[in-house]
Amino acid sequence: MTGLTWRETRDAGRSGIALLPIGSQEQHADHLPMGTDTLLASAVVDRAAALLEGDGPPVVRLPVLPYGHSPHHLFAAAVSLSAATLSAVLGDILGSLARSGYRRIMIVNGHGGNDEIMRLAVKEFALHTDAAVAACSYWSLGTLSPDEQAAGRPEVTPGHAGWFETSLMLAAHPALVRTPLPVREPVEPPPLFDRPPHAGLTVERHGEWERVGGATDDPSGADAERGGRLLAARGAELAQAIRAFDTATRTHSA
Repeated sequence: MTGLTWRETRDAGRSGIALLPIGSQEQHADHLPMGTDTLLASAVVDRAAALLEGDGPPVVRLPVLPYGHSPHHLFAAAVSLSAATLSAVLGDILGSLARSGYRRIMIVNGHGGNDEIMRLAVKEFALHTDAAVAACSYWSLGTLSPDEQAAGRPEVTPGHAGWFETSLMLAAHPALVRTPLPVREPVEPPPLFDRPPHAGLTVERHGEWERVGGATDDPSGADAERGGRLLAARGAELAQAIRAFDTATRTHSA
């Protein structure tokens, strides 16, 4: 969208789907940059958009929103929006797009702390605006790839600053990954946010993120080759999701 004129933006809104990547600025242990979530959300959206060129629905890729809800990382370093502020920012962006003519919008998230807020913002916006709005976190779409299934703990993908994010960063932005990769020894007892004591529970305990050093799993087994396959798989799943959203909502763009 940054390169479009206002008339081109209005014209694209008649039939196109606006894609809004959102991320965060927060610690990612000692080997990944603070903008990891922002960079990976952008990389997956760009990969999906490339797959749709020529035979997919028209998409307009918005600049990434680089700030998210990260109060649990303020023990180290983060630039965090409150839940209310992030919800308001997303509502303002969605409202601006709707007033510019867009009736189909998809938010693609790269940070776990944004997920619930993003989904609630989408639900609330659709209550009072004639638009079709979708939301997803890029790692949650479709089925796990063979690489994700073969990982030690695929059920906690993407984790935080571990094998998954580190592999993706080695593929997408290798120059930003500090090496050698650290070896993270298991922390006992494991943090409750990562291993709740009963299936279905969400459990948080004060100081857990700082106690475990800000990472959920060992990044030392990450590699660029695996990261390339992970990035391709996540981009393909997002492209399929965009196609499905297009098919289900095409009348909104008429």
